[in-house]
Amino acid sequence: MPDQPAVIIDATAKCWPTLKINSTKYSIYDFNATAMNNMNPEVDWYFDKAGQWQAATEQLRNIVLDCGLTEALKWGCPCYTHQGANIVLIHVFKEYCALLLFKGALLADTHGILVQQTENVQSARQIRFTDVKEVVAQQSALKTYIYQAIAVEEAGLSVPMKKTEDFAVPEEFQQRLDHSPALKEAFGALTPGRQRAYLFHFAQAKQSRTRAARVEKYIPKILAGKGLDD
Repeated sequence: MPDQPAVIIDATAKCWPTLKINSTKYSIYDFNATAMNNMNPEVDWYFDKAGQWQAATEQLRNIVLDCGLTEALKWGCPCYTHQGANIVLIHVFKEYCALLLFKGALLADTHGILVQQTENVQSARQIRFTDVKEVVAQQSALKTYIYQAIAVEEAGLSVPMKKTEDFAVPEEFQQRLDHSPALKEAFGALTPGRQRAYLFHFAQAKQSRTRAARVEKYIPKILAGKGLDD
């Protein structure tokens, strides 16, 4: 994968400075302070049910909205957009809550806090928290990353995505392909995007038994020429 451009932006400024990506400068609009804390009532329920992560996620919500993003509900989670483009999402897990930066792979990880969930995740990066105190302590850093993410979107940058052949085929799926010409033909007839989605979904499972179960579940859809989410 080619080197990613370095994005430099000052998160302490009261308005957007000139953005510099490598040696190229981009003029970025002034920050609209009226967008701050623009909470969407349709999203409130998520924070009310956040359980042990309620305090942390509410703090994350305030920090993200303070950066002027628009709040919506996508995939059952609070999602924050800029001019219609997804920038960051808040989600919770058993052991942590997190910000998910959709193009995190393009950001300069100056604080060493970006996490790639698995080796197959190409674009998104998480920032994880196990306590509201961690959120508060990293407030300034979080804004820096969010401003970077908006600047990346403003500059029209995108993450170079792997081709289908760059994805490893899980052994459990390869065995089925080797023993079923019909399945091999059907999978080969799928669009590259659908092929990648299946390979990624199968590989996400940590245990062989789970991977095998996923393969069995989706074989009928593959034979029918359908994608993972069709």
